[in-house]
Amino acid sequence: MTAADPLASATRAAELVAELSARGHTVATAESLTAGLVAATIAGVPGASAVLRGGLIVYATDLKAVLAGVDTEILAHDGPVSESTAAALADGARTRCDATWGLGLTGVAGPDSQDGHPPGTVYIGISGPGGTRVGRPEVAGDRWGIRLGSVDAAVSGLLARLHTTSAL
Repeated sequence: MTAADPLASATRAAELVAELSARGHTVATAESLTAGLVAATIAGVPGASAVLRGGLIVYATDLKAVLAGVDTEILAHDGPVSESTAAALADGARTRCDATWGLGLTGVAGPDSQDGHPPGTVYIGISGPGGTRVGRPEVAGDRWGIRLGSVDAAVSGLLARLHTTSAL
């Protein structure tokens, strides 16, 4: 008996894998607060190997620069939890993993605030054809709820972006 992947089942990951596959596109992630959950969620869908290039877990601030290529000036000036950092993470995931799309996630899952940002502060960058955009989804709950909500927002955000760029 095969059980359904609980992460993939809790999101629109199967729809994302199907859409990316139909377009011949790939995706990579650079994840801070989700620590690889977006990549794991996508990987939980059968056929994900055709679209998932890989992921960078950049939980520590210095690894955002070392692994994802976030400019140290951005980290020093704007901080690890910022719109500019999310954009740079998405760009880094895309370029370093040679993917069509890059997802960059940074934020605070809690239970405590970080650098003045309360739990639930999340930035998601999406880098792809046509440039990089960053959103700040509304996520709430306990630590797990914030992390799962961030995964869901990233998957749904990329789907929305794919649907608005159908002429790629």
